[in-house]
Amino acid sequence: MEIVELSERKDILEEAIRYFWECWGHDNDFLFYKDFIEHSIDLQTALPRFYLAISKSQIIGTYALLTNDLVSRQDLVPWFACLFVSEPFRNQGIAGKLLAHGLQEASLKGFEQLYLCTDLDNFYEKKGWSYLSKGYNPMGGKVKIYNHKLKEKAL
Repeated sequence: MEIVELSERKDILEEAIRYFWECWGHDNDFLFYKDFIEHSIDLQTALPRFYLAISKSQIIGTYALLTNDLVSRQDLVPWFACLFVSEPFRNQGIAGKLLAHGLQEASLKGFEQLYLCTDLDNFYEKKGWSYLSKGYNPMGGKVKIYNHKLKEKAL
């Protein structure tokens, strides 16, 4: 398995957009994902960035580093989002590898902390994330916000 940034694999852009949408989208928001991802891959800024776990030329997982994960805490940046591993590949440590990769990428981009929001219990705590506060999504639902301090750069 390899983890690649989508901007480095534009040859699978359409497949990646569809995969992200099938994992996280709804019937009427395909164009949201398509527009968002297409307009992020050529940016010269650190964020947003989309990542793929690929095994034998097949996308088997994803994550993204975003400026916002559609949560009320707009003061927190960056966000680790869209963590997903396809069913046949679960329970093999791939989610942990994607999380570790995201922490490394955020650190390389110069960030001191990384945030995420979730409704899961005990998954991220086991991976070293700390509960920070509650937040709200646009539909009014409550979510838990976690943070992870990143390794400081050596001087």
